[in-house]
Amino acid sequence: MAPDRFAQRFSIEATRPNAAEIAALAELLPGGTPVYFSAVPAIEPSELIAAAALLRKSGLEPVIHIAARRICAAADLQDLLSRLRDEADIRRLLIIGGDVDPMGPFPDALAVIQKGKLRDAGITEIGIGAYPEGHPRIPAARLEAALDEKIAAATAQGLGVHIVSQFSFSPERILAWIRQLRACGIHKPVKVGMAGPTSVPALFRYARRCGVAASLRGLISGAGAGLIGNVGPGRILEALSQAGDLEDAAPHYFSFGGAVETARYACESAHGSLAPSRAMAR
Repeated sequence: MAPDRFAQRFSIEATRPNAAEIAALAELLPGGTPVYFSAVPAIEPSELIAAAALLRKSGLEPVIHIAARRICAAADLQDLLSRLRDEADIRRLLIIGGDVDPMGPFPDALAVIQKGKLRDAGITEIGIGAYPEGHPRIPAARLEAALDEKIAAATAQGLGVHIVSQFSFSPERILAWIRQLRACGIHKPVKVGMAGPTSVPALFRYARRCGVAASLRGLISGAGAGLIGNVGPGRILEALSQAGDLEDAAPHYFSFGGAVETARYACESAHGSLAPSRAMAR
């Protein structure tokens, strides 16, 4: 299997990586690979900043999740962004709403984009979330309007924008969603959410939590009894690699099975060296 251009431009997501994991990621990943830090409620700012600084020192590109509804005060956001800039040279954020009641002045991601003084904090680019299979609590029309509003607000402030999608197990839905974006005139880069290699039971837990269980059930049904052990998104990678009309799109791996294992899988996929047993059943 030859190296694939779509698979080569990947990013990954990590949850509270420690120093040993960051060292392993630096050994595996190409320099400058974006590594997104999940918005874990319990993490202290000092831990987040230290890990981001270590990733930066290791030659990778840390991208910090900011959950709008979990910010208690505007001053807390400014302090965090200032420290991230000074100690880790953070230039990119992924701004999400966060599935909790607002704890402070930011009811949603749009409010952070509009009022968070991101450019003043040295931020040059933001990611915004999107949902190829819809959102379990937000109507489709509202999702579409919110995407337009966030892109417009970020662009007005001179911020670069990319879209990071929720993970899906249906290549057909992903392709239809990207083509609809392009047909509506949205040509921003898209990072296509994919579940990294993990067990089928774990996939079901995450899929139910995120509202994408239906596409996972369809995948499992189509694969029959062939899905055992840890599985990865090989079927989705193959379909998107062959689509050929997605403009600027690339994989974004959620590391449910662990950041290091996900990084190894992503690198093997990018170089065409993935063993068949490690790919999602066709």
